[in-house]
Amino acid sequence: MITIGLTTWSEHQSLLANHPRPLTLTEYAAFFPTVEVDTTFYALPQVQTIHNWQAAVPTTFQFIFKAPQELTTHSGVLSSSALKTSMAAFITCLQPLLVSHQVKTTLFQFPPYFTATSENYIYLKHLRQLAPNLPIAVEFRHESWLTGPQKTQTVTICHQLHYTLVAADEPHHLPGSVPFVLAQTTPNLILIRLHGRNAVGWGNRSPEWRKKRTLYRYSDQELTNLARLIRKHQTAAQEFCVIFNNNSGGDAAPNAQALQSKLQLHFDNLAPKPPEQTDLF
Repeated sequence: MITIGLTTWSEHQSLLANHPRPLTLTEYAAFFPTVEVDTTFYALPQVQTIHNWQAAVPTTFQFIFKAPQELTTHSGVLSSSALKTSMAAFITCLQPLLVSHQVKTTLFQFPPYFTATSENYIYLKHLRQLAPNLPIAVEFRHESWLTGPQKTQTVTICHQLHYTLVAADEPHHLPGSVPFVLAQTTPNLILIRLHGRNAVGWGNRSPEWRKKRTLYRYSDQELTNLARLIRKHQTAAQEFCVIFNNNSGGDAAPNAQALQSKLQLHFDNLAPKPPEQTDLF
């Protein structure tokens, strides 16, 4: 099975013929069967919000939730008790969707300073001990995990801990970037996250660096190459999921739909399509 989704649901106005308003989750779910939720990196939503999201989508729709920053060392390394409390709160927050099998995975995106050290290997093992049944995908932001002999060790530990190793597409061979490593480390999921290939914007350090970083539109040839790659590896796991994160210029949704067309995919059990928007004159 191949699935395609985007990060967030509100900002993809091209799905509504560029109507200048945020999309609702139900409108988004009329086009794609999954979405990545990044707001959980900053704060956990209320339980009622989770229930509202659940009610807004078909029962087959799935979410990918970004792990809170305190679990990925962005706010420093927590004490063992604080880490346990944070993980428990994260799992409790997601519980309604875990019970209904609507959590595809959780995304633990580690910062560039989380390097491939023995201490950090121990940290990865500790996270799994705290969440033995939580689906987890890991995305490393330092090349030490994914280059040379270390790459094999990283793949091995992801196998052992039942972590899906994220293959990140971004500008490569730059300071602060990681190589694209596609490896099946869990039987149920392969996950690609597409950040775009904006080499100039990737190293931007201005206050608007987030917008510059993912300002990229994949070309038709790049999407054709990606489709070939997916077809080649699609049987390696039960599901091959592709998430487009090149949101800055509104390119994620058009790129995702173009890839869907190239792969000749039809997504079943989507929400009803929203009515066509018309201009009054």
